[in-house]
Amino acid sequence: MTWIIRDIPLGKNIKSIRKSKHLTQKDVTTKLQLMGSYMSEDTLSNIETGRRNIKASDLKALKIIFDVGYEEFFKE
Repeated sequence: MTWIIRDIPLGKNIKSIRKSKHLTQKDVTTKLQLMGSYMSEDTLSNIETGRRNIKASDLKALKIIFDVGYEEFFKE
C-alpha cells in the first residue's frame, strides 16, 4: 500500500467544512453509508483528528455530500 504523506491538514479541513455545513459526524457517516461507504463515526473522528488516512472513494463522496471542490480539502 502506498501512503500519502500528510503535509496539509486534510482532517482538520474536513472537520471545518462539515461544521460549516452544520452537519454532525453521524449525519455525514449516515450519508456516506447510503452512498456505499462503510465509514463509522469513530473512523470519521480519527480522520478529522489526523490519526487515520481517508480512502480516495470516501473523499470523493464527501466532496458530493459537502458540495465543495477538492481544493477545499487541501487548503493549508
